[in-house]
Amino acid sequence: MMTMLDDVIIMRTIVDLPEPERLQLDAICSQRGISRAEGVRQALRLWLQECTPNHAAVFGLWSQRPGDGLSIQEDLRAEWQRP
Repeated sequence: MMTMLDDVIIMRTIVDLPEPERLQLDAICSQRGISRAEGVRQALRLWLQECTPNHAAVFGLWSQRPGDGLSIQEDLRAEWQRP
C-alpha cells in the first residue's frame, strides 16, 4: 500500500522482528512517546546515514598507483583468472 504525504510517496512495509528486539523497540518508543513505526523510521534513517559512503575519504585513493585507470582495472581483473 502506498500513500502520499507532503508530496512524498510512503510505502507500507512489513517487518518481522524477533521478540527480544520488538520488546526493546516498544520500550524505547514508549519512553520517547512515539509509535513503533516512527521508531523504526528513525532507526532506519540513522542506519542509512551511517552506511552512506564518505566519498571524500576515498576520492583519489589510488592516485599514486602506476598506470591509468584502465591498466589498473585490467591488472585487477587478471588476478581473478584461474591458473
